[in-house]
Amino acid sequence: MKGKSAKAIARDIAEGYIAVNPLFLKPFDADSLKSLYQEVQKYQAELRGEKFPFHDVQAIRRRNMRLQRLHTSAMIIRNFARDRRIRLY
Repeated sequence: MKGKSAKAIARDIAEGYIAVNPLFLKPFDADSLKSLYQEVQKYQAELRGEKFPFHDVQAIRRRNMRLQRLHTSAMIIRNFARDRRIRLY
């Protein structure tokens, strides 16, 4: 993981600037992968903890898209780690 922190990458994933796939994850070592997974989980919890925008349809869609991207990327990271026999916990 060169140049960017795991926290910044997690935020970029949520915003849709980075697409997580096995090719993207290939250069990550075990520690970097673990910290990225933890930051994705942390940011997901942070988004869920924010006040829900009941009357703003656009804000609801934006929130749900972010959560969906984070959930999908966490699932991809878990599967990638399992295939490489990397423990994330």
